[in-house]
Amino acid sequence: MKKRYLVPIFIILAIASIFIGVENIGISDILNLNQEKLNILVLARLPRLISIITAGVGMSVAGVIMQQISNNKFVSPTTAATADSAKLGVLMAMLIFPGAILMQKMITAFTFALLGTFIFMSIHRRIKLKNTIFIPLVGIMVGNVIGSITDFFAYRHNLVQSMGAFLQGDFSMIIKGNYEMLYLTIPLLIVALLYANKFTIIGMGEDISANLGLNYQRVSNIGVILVALISAIVVITVGNIPFIGLIVPNIVSIFKGDNLSKNIWDTALFGAIFVLACDMIGRIVIFPYEVPISLTVGVIGSVIFLYLIIRRNKNEG
Repeated sequence: MKKRYLVPIFIILAIASIFIGVENIGISDILNLNQEKLNILVLARLPRLISIITAGVGMSVAGVIMQQISNNKFVSPTTAATADSAKLGVLMAMLIFPGAILMQKMITAFTFALLGTFIFMSIHRRIKLKNTIFIPLVGIMVGNVIGSITDFFAYRHNLVQSMGAFLQGDFSMIIKGNYEMLYLTIPLLIVALLYANKFTIIGMGEDISANLGLNYQRVSNIGVILVALISAIVVITVGNIPFIGLIVPNIVSIFKGDNLSKNIWDTALFGAIFVLACDMIGRIVIFPYEVPISLTVGVIGSVIFLYLIIRRNKNEG
């Protein structure tokens, strides 16, 4: 898996994504400056493309950071209660701030995502059995408890429909004016790049980090904050998209190893490619209707996840 292969694949998929949709747009429409087609392109297709790329890159990088922090290949924002906590934060924002603006929802979602991730990490540190499969199962159970609390309050306050958008990832409603918050992930990704070497070191364990003069707890906390922020932004903007932060880093590590400073760009690029491909499949499979991205990624991701588990068991055997 090399950049010289990933970059052209990414460019081809990105261009193809612009031209796939119910409204047919051709290159001739763009060259002839067809105003109606250009409006669709600017108001819907390009914002959707940017959202897909940003969400794919953000969740993939968040996943690989989470795996380094927990020293577990199957821990990600969706298996560490981060995404479920962000959804609870969105609901709390609706209850506490009636008619809450997007920024209020984002701040509340981030606060709950951060709290939920710290709870998982606290439980993780107290578990003596550091089994690769057991730890994410604990995270899934914590996430299910938080999800149940979210469902309870949503039913109690008749907010089930309002919460539906955050329970299921969907790019079909992305238009100009409601996706720009995703740009906030760019500085977060820059910070992740700057800390890539440190995340790699803490992935080796607390003792090795201390011997190398690295403050393990501080770097770990910075990683958790980055993961919570990215997850909250994606959940607020496009909803919950499962598996990306889990399977993308694992696939990249099979080819590139576990040195985050060397493979963080490949992880980001492959994450964008994976989400682009899944989104295009979702738009084509029952055309002119559309399958939500969370369903497409969920089906494909679950198959890959099972393969990764089987592969790991064979290697350990």
